[in-house]
Amino acid sequence: MDLISLLEHLEVKAIRGSCDREVSGIAYDSRQVQSDQIFVCIRGFHHDGHDFLEEAYHRGARVAVVETFCELTEEMTQIQVEDSRLALALLSNAFYSFPTRKLKVVGVTGTNGKTTTTYLVEAILREAGYTTGLIGTIKNKIGDRELETVRTTPEAPDLQGLLSRMLLAGVDQVVMEVSSHAVDLKRTAGMVFAAGIFTNISRDHLDYHASFAAYLDCKLRFLKQVGAYNEHGFVVLNADDRHATYIRDQLKTEVITYGLQAGADIHARGMEVDGEGARFTVETPAGNCGINLQLTGIFNIYNALAAIALGYGYGLDLMTVKGALEGLEGVPGRFERVDCGQDFTVIVDYAHTPDGLENILRAAREINDGELILVFGCGGDRDCEKRPVMGRIAVSHSDHCIVTSDNPRSEDPLHIIQQIETGITGNNTYEVFPDR
Repeated sequence: MDLISLLEHLEVKAIRGSCDREVSGIAYDSRQVQSDQIFVCIRGFHHDGHDFLEEAYHRGARVAVVETFCELTEEMTQIQVEDSRLALALLSNAFYSFPTRKLKVVGVTGTNGKTTTTYLVEAILREAGYTTGLIGTIKNKIGDRELETVRTTPEAPDLQGLLSRMLLAGVDQVVMEVSSHAVDLKRTAGMVFAAGIFTNISRDHLDYHASFAAYLDCKLRFLKQVGAYNEHGFVVLNADDRHATYIRDQLKTEVITYGLQAGADIHARGMEVDGEGARFTVETPAGNCGINLQLTGIFNIYNALAAIALGYGYGLDLMTVKGALEGLEGVPGRFERVDCGQDFTVIVDYAHTPDGLENILRAAREINDGELILVFGCGGDRDCEKRPVMGRIAVSHSDHCIVTSDNPRSEDPLHIIQQIETGITGNNTYEVFPDR
């Protein structure tokens, strides 16, 4: 693609050098640059892309997008913009010919439940006869083909490239997790969403966001994006979340609510939860029906209601939705049973927030008549203030707790465990095993 055509989609402040160039791709990591790609200089948390311009040149880049002009020994076209992260997203959209203008994309955001909800929505869309794509924490999928994933929401060039591959493969519906980091770092800027789903919000990522209010604002910015680029787009909102009224008041697009209370558009009654799954009757403006999930826990009833609300917004038959939900056996790492023939139940869950941990422990109690033993830890280089809170929840909702490491990253595992222990008070017993 020629550079001049790409630059039509940017607000350019100034240009040094010739724009008469062909562009073969877009790169944001100087180590990955290939011949004739644009190198976009991102100011990261640890490194500044502007410091790697000459390396990018020697790897083949002849055009750079910068926030400040750099003095180089090599001749290189420099495009100055106000925000290089935004430029990276807009350039990526344009380079891949705006794939979300042709695909229907459902974005799922929230503190807990994103992954399971995307799996439930994908199952519904497949049951309805669509060819689907999935983008998320566990894996990416193009139809039935599974791909590895690096982060919940990929960087803009990787994301747009993946969406373009999906389009070429015949995909017509994409379900993706949208993290608050991705919104704040503008990875989804310029994308068109057919719908957005808000699962819930509680304390998380405060190591990154300056405050809870900033975290909430990220979620809200994504939901506003749904209506900004698509006049037919709608938002599915958890009416039982304590921030639901505030969020709804900020939105100008259509909102479909779900919850356990009768005031929600999509709501559940007659709930039963045990080790075999969860059963309830869902009431919708299009009719009512019984749902028999293979997934268990009240939190999975919420996830199912979100997916049902999406199906209702899409105008799908309720029996189609029911069949898809009841056919999903489980989601990897989400209240997942590990059965090796033992005479006790083992469940693995990704819970990494205080709310998430409490929810899965309550669910474990609901299906367990015996002793509840918990093995858990907190990740490193993340919000340290939630560690004592999770420690308190861990010991108060289990009979015996084993505190261990959970991906300490660059931190000392013992330091993380000590912070968890500060929340453990009273006569609770627990053990520490740093090597998980």
